[in-house]
Amino acid sequence: MGRWTCAVALALTCAASGHAQLQRPLPTDGKLGELASQRQQPFPLLQINKKVVRLAPGGRIYDQQNRMIVHGSLPDAASVLFIEDLNGDIVRMYLLLPAELQQLKPAARP
Repeated sequence: MGRWTCAVALALTCAASGHAQLQRPLPTDGKLGELASQRQQPFPLLQINKKVVRLAPGGRIYDQQNRMIVHGSLPDAASVLFIEDLNGDIVRMYLLLPAELQQLKPAARP
């Protein structure tokens, strides 16, 4: 009986904490941008802030749930945080939630 009580208590604790969203770690050296429709740009090109840039070899794109996605799964428009390499290619790009965008606006570099 004691084991079941502990199991139920643990399940209720996990269920209650499941409502609180964990914040994902976003890079502090990223740049904010607006991703435009990718229908006009072939892989590996992206249009961010009205500028066409290249996704670096091995570049990673993360959606709002922090899952890696491919170029073809990008939405038509989104606010993004991105990291460039020395060549100006995008090495990492994060599709942002509205709350993350509000949190990053004053902190991110233009």
